[in-house]
Amino acid sequence: IPLVILWGLADAILGAHTDRQREPEAYSKELIMDIMDTIKEQVTTNKVILYMKGSPNQPQCGFSAQVVQALMACGERFAYVDVLSNPEIRANLPKYANWPTFPQLWVDGELIGGCDIINEMSASGELKGVICGDSDEEVEG
Repeated sequence: IPLVILWGLADAILGAHTDRQREPEAYSKELIMDIMDTIKEQVTTNKVILYMKGSPNQPQCGFSAQVVQALMACGERFAYVDVLSNPEIRANLPKYANWPTFPQLWVDGELIGGCDIINEMSASGELKGVICGDSDEEVEG
């Protein structure tokens, strides 16, 4: 499963095991576990990762395009995974994240949300702080 990092920073191929000797049901369960491990690795090893339809240069849906624009306005690098090219990720990420739709933005291993949430955060200026790791929260006391 390819994980492509924006601006060609690196390309990593994260593949699932393909042992044809296993029973179909066991193979299917192992493949799902491999995909879940891959997703976990992707969200924990990339500070900012966007699961989207298409690529930042060629988004395949308007929601993905809007989130890409919001992220690019922050000026920070981010990784992305095209879920249209990765049907296993597309099928299993909603289970992993407990979030049914795409795009999904993850920062520091945590799901931030989809298009509506990202647009709201971008409009308020909160998104840049989350992406850059700035904390503007005041401690109440």
